[in-house]
Amino acid sequence: MGTVDREQAYARARQEAERLTANGIRGIALTWVDNAGLTRVKSVPTARLPQAARRGVGMSPVFDVYLVNDSMTASRHVGGPDGDLRLFPDLNRLTPLAAQPGWAWAPVDRYDQSGRAHPVCQRLFARRMTERARERGLTVRMGFETEWAVTTGDPDQDPPRYPTTGPAYGMARVAGLSDYLAELLGALDAQHTEVHQLHPEYSPGQFEVSLAPADPVGAADLAVLARETIRACSARVGLNPVFGPVVEAGRVGNGAHLHLSLWQGDRDLCRDGDGPHGMTATAEAFLAGVLRTLPALLAVTAPSPASYLRLEPSRWAGAYQCWGLENREAAVRFITGAPDDLGAANAEVKCVDPAANPYLVVGAVIAAGLGGLDSGLTLPPPVSGDPAVEGRERRLPTSLLTALEHFEDATVLREALGDPLFESIAAVRRAEAALFEKASPQEIAVATRGRY
Repeated sequence: MGTVDREQAYARARQEAERLTANGIRGIALTWVDNAGLTRVKSVPTARLPQAARRGVGMSPVFDVYLVNDSMTASRHVGGPDGDLRLFPDLNRLTPLAAQPGWAWAPVDRYDQSGRAHPVCQRLFARRMTERARERGLTVRMGFETEWAVTTGDPDQDPPRYPTTGPAYGMARVAGLSDYLAELLGALDAQHTEVHQLHPEYSPGQFEVSLAPADPVGAADLAVLARETIRACSARVGLNPVFGPVVEAGRVGNGAHLHLSLWQGDRDLCRDGDGPHGMTATAEAFLAGVLRTLPALLAVTAPSPASYLRLEPSRWAGAYQCWGLENREAAVRFITGAPDDLGAANAEVKCVDPAANPYLVVGAVIAAGLGGLDSGLTLPPPVSGDPAVEGRERRLPTSLLTALEHFEDATVLREALGDPLFESIAAVRRAEAALFEKASPQEIAVATRGRY
């Protein structure tokens, strides 16, 4: 962030502040997502947006080692009360919030007082990995699905109360909450967030929204914006949105599946190739890298002890280290799309849940995929049917500590993340595992379900 860039940002932010003020916007929420997967915020009056664009907004680095319950741990590079960072809003993402009148939102990048990139900034990490792919001639397009459940009454009540008892995937749920869902769709549309699908899911009170693909950083931004829009729309009608990996132990949990495709110019590398089901060699090697790294990636994509209550076989959660064509039980599901739909071929990484920081997810998946390219990997044979029935596929880690062991051995992820970010992630994972070491599954579910 040089002086010229900041002065240009200042001039633009003045124009944006005038426009927003004229439209009744009084405050700007500036958000980042920490290593525990919680969206944190500093807000400024709209009139202060130019100063925020020029000088940033202060925050402590210690948030990078906050846990899900707001306690703190420490790592070799991060911890304690010392230090200060500057939050710089991304003005390209500045968005009036349709469900929060008087407010706008922008994600931030984090720098130190001297203007150097903060090495633990997850959003800058996602941008670095996107650029690393671009340097190899690859454009990565990604999109998140977001699942959540809605409850009524006391949000801490156990068991929770649900506003609808309609069947899984049933129209009865849409009819019972049609005003709420229509308001959500309207708010997302007003924010220029393109929705591909909105539908009921399997568990009680559960829904899913699927967003259109974007560049990796943009996809993570949209995942944050969609979640906060869901949260605001829910509050307006007296509902409690629950984004935790599980709402109740023993039930199907919430996912945040990641879809991705690789492009060279206008060509989708996931189709019209000589590899499995039409993949090009580049797409196959990239997906093979992701598949190889999945046990370690779980420390990013399934980062909570609650994640392993969700990551169970035969629940479409992707509990096995395998891939398959249109196989919703495989951790990596490949989708060819219709022959005449030239942009539809993509892969879905299913072992992702809403406790994950989306910026870490997109960056780590790209790093793993590029590692597959570097190694010239090919995919093993695809799996059809439920791998739990066949019993031949490798189960992914069943606990956070096991995933963390794989993560700490994953050279490709350590190199990509850099030691400060890598070690702060590991510290948070280890501390959260200890935090819930003696808790029952239901106690874990209750403690985490409303935090994200």
